[in-house]
Amino acid sequence: MTTFPHAATTAANAAITAANAAITAATADTAPRAGNGTRAPDDDTPVGDLAPVLQRLRDTWQARKPDYAQRRDDLQRLRDTLKRRLPEMADTIAADFGHRSRHETLIADGMTVLNEIDHLTSHLRRWMKPKRVGVGWRFWPARAEIRQAPVGVVGVIAPWNYPVNLALIPLATAIAAGNHVYLKPSEHTPRTTAFLRSLLAEVFPPERVSVAAGGAEVAGAFAALPFDHLVFTGSTAVGRKVMAAAAPNLTPLTLELGGKSPAIVCDDFPVEQAAARLATGKWFNGGQTCIAPDYVLLVGRNRRDALVQALREQVAERYGDLSDAGDFTRIINDGQFARLDGYLDDARQRGHEVIPLATKHDRAQRLFAPTVVIEPGDDAKVMQDEIFGPILPIRTVDSLDEAVAYVNAHDRPLALYPFSHDRARVEKILRSTLAGGVTVNDTVLHFGINALPFGGVGPSGMGAYHGRAGFDAMSKALPVLWQPRRAGSDLLKPPYSKVARFIDFIIR
Repeated sequence: MTTFPHAATTAANAAITAANAAITAATADTAPRAGNGTRAPDDDTPVGDLAPVLQRLRDTWQARKPDYAQRRDDLQRLRDTLKRRLPEMADTIAADFGHRSRHETLIADGMTVLNEIDHLTSHLRRWMKPKRVGVGWRFWPARAEIRQAPVGVVGVIAPWNYPVNLALIPLATAIAAGNHVYLKPSEHTPRTTAFLRSLLAEVFPPERVSVAAGGAEVAGAFAALPFDHLVFTGSTAVGRKVMAAAAPNLTPLTLELGGKSPAIVCDDFPVEQAAARLATGKWFNGGQTCIAPDYVLLVGRNRRDALVQALREQVAERYGDLSDAGDFTRIINDGQFARLDGYLDDARQRGHEVIPLATKHDRAQRLFAPTVVIEPGDDAKVMQDEIFGPILPIRTVDSLDEAVAYVNAHDRPLALYPFSHDRARVEKILRSTLAGGVTVNDTVLHFGINALPFGGVGPSGMGAYHGRAGFDAMSKALPVLWQPRRAGSDLLKPPYSKVARFIDFIIR
């Protein structure tokens, strides 16, 4: 039976206390426990059980590493089970949110996962096949290859905003790469956590996939475990704490964070079309999307009122006055609602114009009306934090150069949305800025393209997944050199005077 290296275990244990405190502090104000859901303490995984479960997952993986047939079968059974239970999934997530658009759930937490599994399954055999690489004439007649070797046990810490998507896509990717998985869903969606436990228990034995439940204490201890790879999706603030917790074990990380993703609307792009596409990206899931357009930089000050009016018309067309807003998702909990209201209060106190785009705004239902904030300064809280809600600041600029300079003066964003029908202007934006991902003349859609790696840069994230990028991230590119019976290297030994001419030949 294998055990954790003593140094790694000691470091992990030492990190747990600090990680617990750090993650608790980082989440206390920005992500309070859901007021709409309850989670009995008995549902929590005891912190003392985390390391033994990881050990069991690792021991089982070491005893029998999943081959192609096992991986493909696992992915297909996961797909079939999820597909069959989609109605239950939608009801469960809606209960955690208080109300969530059923169709948005089926698209964002259903279709995306099924699509990713289909992509992984269709490419798996080719990705697993060793890739021959040349050795060069100096090493002939050796041959070389690169194998994508599974790393062991992958930890996944998933957030609440897309609680199935952001749990199962990295999980399925880790399974495709030949690993076992330990999943920690968010405590803010307790019903969905129970659903995931049930779903995964139907597909996998517990020694191959396990689920841990609990709040910040469990999350801190989980992040400090010596995983072979750890995927975290959440805020930049908590991402820093997860990275610190993982550091003693030198755990390889994929950090999918967030930040303020700008939309640059150039003066050649029609404001009505821009409003329609911004509305889709911003108000989907009630704005609780890490790659939602966070604010707009509008080139041309004389077009601002037209954009606000077009956004107002989009709200009316899509949701009416919100009195019967079945397609508008609620804010996840009371704490998040209060945080968003605080942004508007702060903006008003600073003298900024705050324009609700619908009349219905109900704290009891956590129904937060789509709202724009006009020309907020960088001192406004709405321009300092990732908004993660249906508030859209609009700032006007006189030129594209001014917009680019503003983006570059701030942290590199997770997503960037240039709007222009002029290819030269779009290319200028792409050359002059750097973001985690880009959708041109639309929003958020690049997330759904399996062949595009998804990930941030700097404060918006580290590493990437989706498709081949995720498979490679959760594998080790193992270089293998095959040497034949007779090789030139047999000559390379002292006394070198005997092979001086051969050495002169290979270093020419």
